[in-house]
Amino acid sequence: MAKMNFGGVTENVVTREEFPLEKAREVLKDETIAIIGYGVQGPGQALNLRDNGFNVIVGQRKGKTWDKAVADGWVPGETLFEIEEACKRGTIIEYLLSDAAQIELWPTVKNQLTKGKTLYFSHGFGITYKDRTGIVPPADVDVILVAPKGSGTSLRRMFLEGRGLNSSYAIFQDATGKAKDRAIALGIGVGSGYLFETTFEKEVFSDLTGERGTLMGAIQGILQAQYDTLRENGHSPSEAFNETVEELTQSLMPLFAENGMDWMYANCSTTAQRGALDWKDPFYNATKPVFDKLYEEVKTGREAQRSIDSNSQEDYREKLNEELKELRESEMWQTGAVVRKLRPENN
Repeated sequence: MAKMNFGGVTENVVTREEFPLEKAREVLKDETIAIIGYGVQGPGQALNLRDNGFNVIVGQRKGKTWDKAVADGWVPGETLFEIEEACKRGTIIEYLLSDAAQIELWPTVKNQLTKGKTLYFSHGFGITYKDRTGIVPPADVDVILVAPKGSGTSLRRMFLEGRGLNSSYAIFQDATGKAKDRAIALGIGVGSGYLFETTFEKEVFSDLTGERGTLMGAIQGILQAQYDTLRENGHSPSEAFNETVEELTQSLMPLFAENGMDWMYANCSTTAQRGALDWKDPFYNATKPVFDKLYEEVKTGREAQRSIDSNSQEDYREKLNEELKELRESEMWQTGAVVRKLRPENN
C-alpha cells in the first residue's frame, strides 16, 4: 500500500503496480464470484472480471435483464442462474442490486451466506443504514466494499479502452482474516485505476451527497438556472444551450479533467479570468449552505429514508417515468438533442 500526498493530506492508496492483476488472480483462484443483479453496476463488473480471467457467474431474475445477460454471453445453467442458486454456488457474493431490491431480497441472500463466504457491496447504503434496511450480515462472513467512482457503463468502456476507473474500498467485517486482500483483488479485477481507502459510512455519505450535488442534482439546477436566465433575456435556445452546456461538456470539461481548474483559469482570456475569479465566491457562498444541509440530511439517515419510502411505493416506477419525461421534454434538453445531432462526428 502506497502513501500518497493529496493537497498536503496523506492517504493510503493501492495501485496496479503494487497489486498487479496476477496477484489478484492468485488471491481469488479458488473463489466463485457471484454477481447478483445485472442492471447498473452488474454488467461492467461481471464482464471485466470474466475478461480478466476470474471465475464468475451471474444471478438474475428472469425477464429483460436476464435476456441482456444471455446476450452478453452468460449461459443459463452454466454461468447464469436464478438469484438464490447463484448465491448458493458463489463463495463471493457481489450484491449489486438496487438499494430497494437489496432490501427486498435480503432474506434470500442471507440464507446462502454460510461461514467463510464474502459479501461484497459497491455502495454502503444497505450496511450503513442497516437499522432502516434490515441488512445485517452473519458474524462469520467477510463484508467488504469496492465502489467504482462512476457508472457500470463507464467502468466497462474505460476497461475496453485499456484505462481504469478509480474506486474506493472498505472493510466492514473481517471474519476470515482475508477480507482486505479479497477486497483489493476484486477492486483490481473489476478494472479500478487505483483504490483508495474509506469506510462504508463515508462511502455512502459522500456518494449520496455527490449524486444530489455536483454530479447530478446541483449541476442540473445550475445549468437550468443559467439557461433560463439567457432565454428570459432574449437569447435563442441554441445560443443558451451552447453557452450553458455544450461549451462546458465538449470543450472545458476535458481540459480541466486533464489539467485541473487552476490550469483552466491560467489558460483562458483575461476577461474570463477576471470574471471567474470575481464570481466564484458568490456562487460558493450561495451554494455552501445548501451542501451543508444536504450532508446533514444524508448523515442523519433522513435522505436514505426518503429514498426507501419512495422506492417501496407500488407506483414508484410510474411516477419516476413522469418526472424523467418532464426533464427529457424540457426545452433545454430538447435543444440538447438537436445540438448533439449537429456535432461534426454525427454528420
